[in-house]
Amino acid sequence: METLDINSLISDLALILMLGAVATVVFKMLKQPIVLGYIVAGFLASPHFELLPSVAVEANIEFWAQIGIIVLLFSLGLEFSFKKLVDVGGSAILTALIIVLGMMSLGFVVGKFLGYGLVNSIFLGGMISMSSTTIIIKALTDLNMRQRRFVPMTFAVLIVEDLFAVVMMVILSSIALNNSVQGQEMIVSVLKLSFFLIMWFTFGIFVIPTVFKRFKRYISDEQMLIIAMGLCFAMVLFSINSGFSAALGAFVMGSILAGTIEAERIERLISPVKDLFGAVFFISVGMMVNPMVMTKHWSVIALLAVVVIVGMIVFGTFGMLATGQPLKLAMESGFSLTQIGEFSFIIATLGTSLGVLDKSVYPIIVAVSVITTFTTPFFIKQAVPCYNALYKVLPKSWTRLLNGYSHDATESERSETVSLWKSIISRYLVRLIIYSVVIISLIALCRSYLMPLLLKWLGRGNWARLACAAASLFIIGPFIVSIMMPTVKRSEHKQLLETTGTVSYVPIVVMVIISLVLSTGFTASVLQGVYHSGVALMLAIVIVIATLIAIIVIPTPFRNRLSQIEKRFISNINERENRRTGHENNLVSDLHLAYMTVGHECPFVGDRLRNLDLRSRYGVNLVNIQRAGKLHPVPTGDMRIFPGDILGVIATEDQIQRLLPLVEAQSAQVEVTSNDVKFIHFAIGAHSPIVGVSLEDSHLGEDYGALLVAVQRGEEEYISPTPDMVFKSGDILWIVGDPKKLASLKG
Repeated sequence: METLDINSLISDLALILMLGAVATVVFKMLKQPIVLGYIVAGFLASPHFELLPSVAVEANIEFWAQIGIIVLLFSLGLEFSFKKLVDVGGSAILTALIIVLGMMSLGFVVGKFLGYGLVNSIFLGGMISMSSTTIIIKALTDLNMRQRRFVPMTFAVLIVEDLFAVVMMVILSSIALNNSVQGQEMIVSVLKLSFFLIMWFTFGIFVIPTVFKRFKRYISDEQMLIIAMGLCFAMVLFSINSGFSAALGAFVMGSILAGTIEAERIERLISPVKDLFGAVFFISVGMMVNPMVMTKHWSVIALLAVVVIVGMIVFGTFGMLATGQPLKLAMESGFSLTQIGEFSFIIATLGTSLGVLDKSVYPIIVAVSVITTFTTPFFIKQAVPCYNALYKVLPKSWTRLLNGYSHDATESERSETVSLWKSIISRYLVRLIIYSVVIISLIALCRSYLMPLLLKWLGRGNWARLACAAASLFIIGPFIVSIMMPTVKRSEHKQLLETTGTVSYVPIVVMVIISLVLSTGFTASVLQGVYHSGVALMLAIVIVIATLIAIIVIPTPFRNRLSQIEKRFISNINERENRRTGHENNLVSDLHLAYMTVGHECPFVGDRLRNLDLRSRYGVNLVNIQRAGKLHPVPTGDMRIFPGDILGVIATEDQIQRLLPLVEAQSAQVEVTSNDVKFIHFAIGAHSPIVGVSLEDSHLGEDYGALLVAVQRGEEEYISPTPDMVFKSGDILWIVGDPKKLASLKG
């Protein structure tokens, strides 16, 4: 039996972490992404760099790197949620799909051109199809462009790309294991993945948020960290045993927890864990850098760098145009996607671990990532000049066509009837898919565990088999009834009548038929364990018809119970949003308790509560303030509001919706990326360069990298900054920024 060499494990970990610490400090001073620092540290710790000691056992680092991938994907899942997917809309999904498919095809063609095999070419396409969220955020922040119009759409595309990347890893694993692309097996793999995803999400979303809410007061930060990581590794184990990757399981569990009210708390708690193991992963990537291979394949690296840059610009711009975005916004988005990063490394690690990726590909991809990381800021800045140049040479009819198309695409409106039917059919399909997956899962569990147990107790006679079938039908029965329940609500039926004067029952009949066919199929599947197929089908039809008749006269309490189960599921999905808006936290009459986080541009920041008079101005009651983990119940009038505070507010739904945009207003102009940025206040003298100057003309954000929160004029008067406000000598500025840069403002 192999024994673990503790000394080599500790020495290797100490070496790479010390090198990582030094390299990242240097790269921070050079204002470069720290990911590049980790890669450099990995190269310095590898056998390819002989001036420093190298790691003793590379398998030690590979082990920690695998943990790093799991934690990285788990944290990525925590940033992903169903609400985000709904918010980004179909346009971001279509754009991401165009980019991924286009770049994968381009990468495959280039791979074949370079002489790579089938599997290596497919993996190469996957590695160059994913832009780096980390690098883009860093570049946009450094260029002070986070407030630009194209940024939200670009981030939405990145969110969808992350989801595609996880699915791609499953597909690539299937290709690698079979060493070929087989259409039937691919379809089976995708269907199997879809089934397990729905099963995991359905169970997780129904159970986990409910448990968190019930035991919240007993769960400390320490326990929450243990629970979160325990759930993560449990899902990883389940994913592996189901034939999927560890990364998929980690991402799924993160996505499930992302919808809970504990998501921000979990993100904060695992952040140090993610930073540690993420650093080890990126350092392990750097250890794969071989200067000899890079020198030998410099032409391939240059070619792939050009392919990534040009391909991302073309497909990113085209994807945005295809979804109705203006040409300028489309080009700005396309030019910002010109790099590859963390997912390229993860896919490369997957191919290497499966033994299907050529050893020279890994260092080539790392080199391409480094090159495109350095060029990203340049191409982001060149987007507008390129647009201006293109605008001058494009025929006017083309520009009018593009602008007209985007206008029509974004401004088109659907009729009220079509929208209502769309809502009904969408709800029906979601219910049908979820309940079908639950039923299939329960049938599989009954066949694998319940039936063998009952047959062991009751023998193997016909009566025993009938008892097994009856027990299985009893378990899946409520879900079959749920499938057959009416889809159109009475209020919707009434609305359709009021809108059109009549209701087309064709969609309703089609939905009922589909439900009956599926219900019959599920019932017959259970009965086949006792009877022949023909008899089982006839009995299933009789049972389903009897159930349908029973539904018509079904007791109201049972209907209400099914409705409550569905309502709890929907509530768990939207738990964070409901907490923010108070939608599910109804106190009395139309009053709700909502919790909203104060943004940096909130007009109330810096003001005393007594000066705000929220009750008379907005009709709301402030019941508590949470600040830095401490709760201030029934705050006094002397308390001030600051960014990051969580306000507990009681108000009507309309009042909450009016207040939310004000309280949560965020500034994209200042990004806190350094410990030198602080929230400070100071008085300005008569010789200050901004005295007598309006806020708009002072250029605090552009010239000083600062965000003005509030201005105190006199002992009691606090002024919320407006563009036309003129600074006066003696004003006290409450401001976020680097104290060294702001010192010149004091005068």
